[in-house]
Amino acid sequence: MAALKVIAGDRVSVTGVGGQSMIAQGLNTLFPLDDTAVMGLNEVVPKIAIILRRVREVCDIAIRTRPDAVVLIDSPDFTHRIARRLKRLNPAIRTIDYVAPQVWASRAYRARAMARNFDLLLALLPFEPPFFEKNGLHAVFVGHPVIERAKLMTSGAALRARLGIGPDQPLLVVLPGSRSSEIRFILPTFRAAVAKIASRLPNLVTVIPTVPHVAARVRVSVHDWPVPVHLIESDADKFSAMSTANAALAASGTVTTELALARTPMVVAYRVGWLTYLLARPLFVSRWFTLVNLLLEREAVPEFLQGAATPQNLADAVIRLMTDARAADAQRSDLDLAAELLGRGSEAPSLRAARAIIDFVDK
Repeated sequence: MAALKVIAGDRVSVTGVGGQSMIAQGLNTLFPLDDTAVMGLNEVVPKIAIILRRVREVCDIAIRTRPDAVVLIDSPDFTHRIARRLKRLNPAIRTIDYVAPQVWASRAYRARAMARNFDLLLALLPFEPPFFEKNGLHAVFVGHPVIERAKLMTSGAALRARLGIGPDQPLLVVLPGSRSSEIRFILPTFRAAVAKIASRLPNLVTVIPTVPHVAARVRVSVHDWPVPVHLIESDADKFSAMSTANAALAASGTVTTELALARTPMVVAYRVGWLTYLLARPLFVSRWFTLVNLLLEREAVPEFLQGAATPQNLADAVIRLMTDARAADAQRSDLDLAAELLGRGSEAPSLRAARAIIDFVDK
């Protein structure tokens, strides 16, 4: 939205669904983002009724106001329903998907359905446009927005001083995710892994970045944490922690890309409920689930999924990165390669995305 203002000024107005940052940019908000920001079987099912109601509301507004484009951002359980309904009710309304679901990793057949419901895809990953073009959906690589956060990865020394962590004290940043389901399934395993790591690194300190809507749950979960732990809630502190940590233990997600930009060696894991896993696993065709590994087409970052995400496996991988300088430096080199593939060093992804939207609408 900020980039649209830079390019088009007052020509653009935006109405829709978003969080506080979008509202600060002038979004005319329709309803709270939390109503529809869900992922995974256990989270989606209880909210199906409200999601479907919100889909109808958004579509009714779009049909009534006839916007030049409807930009649908991530959250496919919500946004793809909107695109499908809009194309059924008024095919003339232009639809743009920003952040494609990883259909190239599982359920590739969904790409053909997307081609029927979207007119343009703004792709974050360089290998996505050829995949979607092959399936009939016009796609433009705009770069990953996380690239623009690289300049924020600073002030690590100041954070250590403020939290009372020595400049040479081993620091592990632990990132269990931002969804309630992730705190439930991943944080206990991370806790057990940290206990094992501490047995090898007795001066270990941990920092856990969290977000307001799960902070209380995280706080309860770490009341008996095996080593000193600092909970932080601001993005600024999170980026500072990443910049100064010796290593990270992270749930798969955007934070792994942020860690790559901070050049923080990491170990990545993911766990879900067994029912969700059993239903999803046969559909998953990609060899890796961590973005760095997908980009480099090899396991540059140790990753552990579901049953393989044991405390011992995680601890062994983290200890290696925190005690073997050569292993840590090798991963940092790989993280730099991945960041370049995501667009670092080129025009800002937000400007590229904004320009792609305006060019599409103008044409």
